[in-house]
Amino acid sequence: MSINWQGVYPAVTTQFNSDDSINIDSTQRMLDELIKDGVNGIIACGTVGENCSLRADEKRTVLRAAKEVINGRVPLISGVAETTTRFAMEFCQDAEKIGVDGVMVLPGMVYRSTEREAIHHYQQVARNTALPIMIYNNPVTYGVDIGIEGMAILAEEQNIVAVKESTADTRRITELFNAFENRFTVFSGVDDIALESLMLGAVGWISGLTNVFPRESVAIYKLAKAGRYAEALEIWRWFLPLLRLDTIPTLVQCIKFAEQLAGRGVEHVRAPRLPLPQDEKQRIQAMFDSAMQNRIDLSKFNLD
Repeated sequence: MSINWQGVYPAVTTQFNSDDSINIDSTQRMLDELIKDGVNGIIACGTVGENCSLRADEKRTVLRAAKEVINGRVPLISGVAETTTRFAMEFCQDAEKIGVDGVMVLPGMVYRSTEREAIHHYQQVARNTALPIMIYNNPVTYGVDIGIEGMAILAEEQNIVAVKESTADTRRITELFNAFENRFTVFSGVDDIALESLMLGAVGWISGLTNVFPRESVAIYKLAKAGRYAEALEIWRWFLPLLRLDTIPTLVQCIKFAEQLAGRGVEHVRAPRLPLPQDEKQRIQAMFDSAMQNRIDLSKFNLD
């Protein structure tokens, strides 16, 4: 199955009202702004989108709203984070009907799978949808690592076409290319090692902090793709303190609060997540203020 997924794909937030209901207008407005800022694709209903805090019908509603506003301008990929393999299969079938361009599949939620179980989960999902599938491999968070031997098994499923590599071990990217050449489209899934991952051959970056600074994220990607690493490094060093927020347990709250500071959304999250305590907000505010004060003029890179 041929796809053309590459570039910067923000894992977007789901915007809520103060009463916990989904703010569809705000969510669509945020997506539209990101696309106008140059992102190459959208990941909806991922971890940052609070997938597991949405009811089944709400997930479908978010996808329909995303599909409507994106309107074919960039690929739309949906996260799949269900508690059972059967539920994941059903969700993918519904996502296919809604018209998404692909799915990013997580292992079964709540129960911590063995690698054998996770492989079975991915196989069954792949065999019950025609959508192209990205494997989300994040052993740090989800406790199961699909290694090279496991990926060799999954390579037999023709619609498993990509992997979001989030082991935080950049050596895995080289191992994937050595084992499979270009069989899988490899995305970096950890914000604070994205530049290194692009230098090692990853063709895309799935990012949380791109929601806050999309133009800078796209500039890093374009410069890295062009081999202009010294210039990419200038932006990278400026961005790294904020990128670290994507790697901690409260990443959703941190990203949403930073979005609010940037005028791109609101910080409201659904429990059991809670708003950040004041001292943490002050720390992020200081980081954001420093980033704004020292923001790099991207026009000097002549990227257009």
